[in-house]
Amino acid sequence: MVADKKRLIKARAAKAARFIRDGFGKKSQISESWRKPRGLHSKKRRQKKAKGPLPTPGYGSPRAVKGLHPCGLREVRVFNPAGVEGLDPTVYAVRIAATVGGRKRVAIQERALEIGIRVLNRREVKTALSETPAGEES
Repeated sequence: MVADKKRLIKARAAKAARFIRDGFGKKSQISESWRKPRGLHSKKRRQKKAKGPLPTPGYGSPRAVKGLHPCGLREVRVFNPAGVEGLDPTVYAVRIAATVGGRKRVAIQERALEIGIRVLNRREVKTALSETPAGEES
């Protein structure tokens, strides 16, 4: 099952297309983010090959790996150390929310390490109470 899941994740990545907005290269005001072409004479809407692909059902990922992180685990967003409790390390990976501060981030990372859960956005956090070097005393 694990080898099959890895194969499907690779297949999902291989057929992923980059859908860009019509007219993205022509005007600086138009962003790359996808918008459906609605113009009556739009060549992109009429799916001319040279204008690039449109999102269609054929680009979807296999059901078995839909919504999985590339490492093969499901992502769970965590806001406090209690959010890590009860998660299975073989199924879930943790992403710490952007609004979490340094102290709570350290607590979440330590708890996840104890349980054996992978933290996707792990960070080295400097603590305020750093030890003084052995030669110096104040």
